[in-house]
Amino acid sequence: MRTIVKLAAIFVTAFSAAASAAEIEVKSLNKGASGVMVFEPAYVEVQPGDTVKFVATDKGHNAESIQGMLPDGATSFIGKTGEDVAVTFDKPGLYGIRCKPHYGMGMVAIIVVGKPGNLDQAKSVNHPGKAKAAFAALIAKVGNVQAAGN
Repeated sequence: MRTIVKLAAIFVTAFSAAASAAEIEVKSLNKGASGVMVFEPAYVEVQPGDTVKFVATDKGHNAESIQGMLPDGATSFIGKTGEDVAVTFDKPGLYGIRCKPHYGMGMVAIIVVGKPGNLDQAKSVNHPGKAKAAFAALIAKVGNVQAAGN
């Protein structure tokens, strides 16, 4: 009987943890509310264990992490062009995301997982073309959230 009770407790705990994890969709778009060649939303806050699904709404896009814009110990990822990719973010920090074919056009996003302890490191990464200004605007949002106490 104790074994059954223990197994039930393990099942309930595991199910509760899985049920509390969120999945957020980020669309890859040729044209969105904020312009052309964009992720929408381009700024996402999640908790460790949450999943972000990058949806290839318009073909010709991918989603991949940017070297230098990951927290220590985080695993990088590269999604295939034209295919959805779901990423579970386990390590707290700031993650810089790009669409490789449209990176210079400013097709970038930031995922903030918990507290972004690697913010200064992420700010120091150089970006081509319009990605530089796009990241400056997104990183300013991180600073505003921190200043507000969130």
